Amino acid sequence: MTGEIRVPGLSTTTGWAAGVAAIAASAAAWAHDPIFAIGPHVVFKSGFEAASELVSEKQGTGKDRSLALQITYGLTGDWAVGVDLPYDFKESGDESSSGKGDIAVFTKYRFWRQDALGRQKSAAAFFKVVTDTANSNQSLVLDKGATDGILGLTYGYESRKWYHWASARYRINGTGDAGLDRGNRILIDFVGGVRRTPTGYLEPDTVWLLELNGEYGQRGKLNGTNLPDTGGTEWFISPGIFWTLRNFAIKAGVQIPIYHNLNGNQEKSDYRAKMTLEWHF
Repeated sequence: MTGEIRVPGLSTTTGWAAGVAAIAASAAAWAHDPIFAIGPHVVFKSGFEAASELVSEKQGTGKDRSLALQITYGLTGDWAVGVDLPYDFKESGDESSSGKGDIAVFTKYRFWRQDALGRQKSAAAFFKVVTDTANSNQSLVLDKGATDGILGLTYGYESRKWYHWASARYRINGTGDAGLDRGNRILIDFVGGVRRTPTGYLEPDTVWLLELNGEYGQRGKLNGTNLPDTGGTEWFISPGIFWTLRNFAIKAGVQIPIYHNLNGNQEKSDYRAKMTLEWHF
């Protein structure tokens, strides 16, 4: 045995290329992205991805939930665009409010991809604009009063058994009409995953994930004056699961805080949870 791929009727070189092509084609079928981080996966050319996402967060006496519809379209095999349409729920003590959240548009471009037998490496750039379109006539204001931008870079490794990702995002928060600057944020993510039992495309497939998510926020300002009880650092450990059946997927996870270093008097995060249903067509 030499480790060469031999395909009847093809030369050794041609057979190797055919084998790599087969692996690359199957990789597209079981491509994954993390739950809380971003990954380099993009929708195939002229394809659509519809996702319904439920997010729940608790921080002290406040609880935020969001139900969002996300539609993504593949402009090419490496470039996708999409839109987020959220509906938000906010609670604080005895008060609560709900309404249309901020619509967001985004794009992702995979600028590097390397295929080999049984694995794929890739990297992508990400850009998102979070508009100022939420309801503002609520007792608990859903409208942040500014348009924000998010820039990101992500790297991913996928094989039949092992996965890992790394990503970094920089969120540029706009200044509202009242002069409130919420401070920019940096998000860093490291993710590992394992498929304990390799399966075929027609069979249910499960990948277990573990993420380390870090967030650093600058101090906010009001008309140029620093706000003492804003900004700081939090880190989360985030177990999750990614279950797929052909072109349908369910992924879910929970962020558990493990480190806080917040400025001034702020309530720490208790947990964050997310569940997403995805359909490719």
